[in-house]
Amino acid sequence: MLGGMSAQAQSSDEQAIAATIKTLFDGMYEGDSSKVHSAFTGAVNTATIFRDKTGAPALRQEASLDAFLKGVGTPHAEKWTEEFWNVKINIDGDMAQAWCDYAFYLDHKFSHCGVDAFLLHKTKNGWKIFHLADTRKREGCVIPKEILAKHNQ
Repeated sequence: MLGGMSAQAQSSDEQAIAATIKTLFDGMYEGDSSKVHSAFTGAVNTATIFRDKTGAPALRQEASLDAFLKGVGTPHAEKWTEEFWNVKINIDGDMAQAWCDYAFYLDHKFSHCGVDAFLLHKTKNGWKIFHLADTRKREGCVIPKEILAKHNQ
């Protein structure tokens, strides 16, 4: 269920946007950088908002997916699992915004949580992400019970 709507109540665009986000997270889990890349446009901006070691708000921005795609595609021992829920999608013509809560796990070990905010546009090949911003924190996470149970927490 996305944003409290049943699948029948979602528009085909909302379903396609949710599928694009799922493709991103599936690719991360599978270590498939090509699959991850397929969810994005050619030019992408990303941003992460977090607290630095002193507790001050900080912003890290990237104008390329290169480092992220390299990290996804480089063999690593742990599965990267990004669980997401409370998806809210707004659409105006060929532009959309999607916002969701998430929890990130390395195998079944909790790493961090926050919110993902996506900006997408409709292309001839479907909805693609052109901007992704997220928040990251390790405390104060409200994770649904079914996700906690899935990761044995």
